[in-house]
Amino acid sequence: MDQYGYVTAADAAALGIAPVELAKLAHTDKLKHISQGVYRFPEWPVSGNDHLMEAVLWTRDAKAVLSHDTALDVLDLCDVNPDQVHVTVPRGRRVRRKEARVGIVVHNQDLADGQRGWWEQIPTVTPLTAIEQGIASDLRPTLVAQAVDTASRRHLINAETAERLREQLRKKYA
Repeated sequence: MDQYGYVTAADAAALGIAPVELAKLAHTDKLKHISQGVYRFPEWPVSGNDHLMEAVLWTRDAKAVLSHDTALDVLDLCDVNPDQVHVTVPRGRRVRRKEARVGIVVHNQDLADGQRGWWEQIPTVTPLTAIEQGIASDLRPTLVAQAVDTASRRHLINAETAERLREQLRKKYA
């Protein structure tokens, strides 16, 4: 239920169920095979956020989170309109070329626990981390400034942090 009707091989293993059982359930249409190690209960209602949960689970990394432009969008910090889902996994996790999925951009960054949060039950970077990623990835400065202003106004970052981010932005584009 917490994963929008998705279940992974790792979820099954944690419950003592052999991953092959998921494949058997998919063969009998009790589950729908989505990608390697990711399945979905077909009777679970579809929502507009399914593709975001699927992108995080597709990485097969328990520390994967929505990030960058996608996090700025879902956290409603600025008017960014990403055409791909941005997901961050730890530096040691590599997605092989044959595993690559159209519409998903994988970033490698080691995140501290304080940089991880949740949005609609989907692991997501915090507002501060999303803004810092926007600066680092050269997101349009007006969008980053808007994100800083929104996060500050909504008390998601304090005034000192907001000013530090604005200064970073000024220096980068001076």
